[in-house]
Amino acid sequence: MTITRRIALPLFAFVSVLGVAACKEAPDKPEAAASGSIEAKPGVKVTEARLVLPAVSGNPAAAYLVIDNQSKETVSVAAVAVKGAGKTEMHSMEGNAMKAVDRVDVDSGTQIKFEPGKLHVMVFELGTDLAAGGETEFTLTFTDGDKTSVPARVEAMGDAAMGGMNTEAAN
Repeated sequence: MTITRRIALPLFAFVSVLGVAACKEAPDKPEAAASGSIEAKPGVKVTEARLVLPAVSGNPAAAYLVIDNQSKETVSVAAVAVKGAGKTEMHSMEGNAMKAVDRVDVDSGTQIKFEPGKLHVMVFELGTDLAAGGETEFTLTFTDGDKTSVPARVEAMGDAAMGGMNTEAAN
């Protein structure tokens, strides 16, 4: 056996073992659970993501979702971005007025709902690719820098009240 073979064969075996070990150490990607939720970080799930288009073109849309924190620590959402939109802002309703929110804290063992008339995301500068019946993506940015993206339904205003029925098709 030549010296090259004596060195090359053990070196090849060593590199192969390292490659397999590296694959096993790679972090797992968040996966969708049967409920359609996405685990953002350990113990935090995001569900019911939807974008409701405005009744009047050019007006802002609204985004809604549920964040369920079953981790042992409070998590804080700094922003929710919507694919296909130019700008978003988190808002809460106080009386009859909207107030911008810089962050949303979700305490351990609780869930926060972004819903109509309460906490929600205003979505501005909508792209033409956002159409009722389609899908987009929300990206949540947490104050610690973590991010997670979840699929979101795109609905026309009034779809939920009509049971998802397309009123244009009925005419």
